[in-house]
Amino acid sequence: MREDIEYFATLVLCYLLCKIDKRKRTVKIGSIELGEMPLFLAPMEDVTYKSFRYMCKKYGADVMYTEFVSSEALIRDIQKTKQKMTLFDFDRPVAIQIYGHDINSMVEAAKVAEESQPDFIDINYGCPMKKIIRHGAGAGMLLDPEKMQRMTEAIVKAVKLPVTAKTRLGWDENSKIIVDVAERLQDAGVAALAIHGRTRSMLYTGEADWSLIADVKNNPRMKIPIIGNGDINGPEKAKGFLDQTGVDALMIGRGSIGRPWIFSEVKHYLKTGELLPPPTVSDVVQNVRDQLNMSIEWKDNVRSGILMMRRHFAKYFPTLPNFREHRIRLLQAETLETVLELFNLIEELYGHIRVDYTNVSLK
Repeated sequence: MREDIEYFATLVLCYLLCKIDKRKRTVKIGSIELGEMPLFLAPMEDVTYKSFRYMCKKYGADVMYTEFVSSEALIRDIQKTKQKMTLFDFDRPVAIQIYGHDINSMVEAAKVAEESQPDFIDINYGCPMKKIIRHGAGAGMLLDPEKMQRMTEAIVKAVKLPVTAKTRLGWDENSKIIVDVAERLQDAGVAALAIHGRTRSMLYTGEADWSLIADVKNNPRMKIPIIGNGDINGPEKAKGFLDQTGVDALMIGRGSIGRPWIFSEVKHYLKTGELLPPPTVSDVVQNVRDQLNMSIEWKDNVRSGILMMRRHFAKYFPTLPNFREHRIRLLQAETLETVLELFNLIEELYGHIRVDYTNVSLK
């Protein structure tokens, strides 16, 4: 009996030491040093453009991604798509994410993306949107893991930069093939793998399943960094997922929209176990002003810059009492004068209030 207890205690100690060792390990993508437990800003269409990336970097995001770009549009030299690959000094380290269903087109697109000199190239195997999957791109590739592996191998061989990938657990509840897919992508040469804890059929509904992300991370075959993604809406959730899985890094997507300081909140909590006080509405207004100004500068057109910000306006002031009318006016505003007047009014009415993110939905 005593020997059994000692044996069990030894196993527990080894497990804990292993977890500690994983936590302290410096994460690398190729030769790029990212430190311990880096935080990634997830690539999001019509969200992760210059001004929003800047805000997230300001508050501690370690790794940036561009909006994902179409391989077919890249090789056809469509300027609107190529503009998405414009990178800035503050971005680094940064990846350009590409998607497509044709292997030859994806290889050529990767070469085009490499010319923009990102730090690495990421392959989108996870987007669930119909316009992306209808031809088999994005999460549609999960229906053909052998092709996914061949495509990845071809891209890795075609470029000099590290190549990473982002994917999901599988196509649907009956095909959660992520453990096999992760092995295939590692064999194909990816330098890191980000996993969103949902299937394609779930889209963004239900709860992310991090248990399968843990299965990938704890698979003895896996040697590359595993980045966990899905439902991180605050520091405590982030730590819970980290404790559950032992992943090498965390990726935050929708939880950062309207709350770019979530990166500093998570870092502070992981380091100290203490929650930072949420910002006041006055703090939020100042940050939104800065982001708006950068969006206008980036678009070189006031109205376009304002329209670009509407998704963010909808998320920046959650849980404020009697705020619906002000939000609607923000979402309908088309002139800078109107927006700034609304900012002044919001600050006057709510400026001292601290924003409560406790029950904010990610939808």
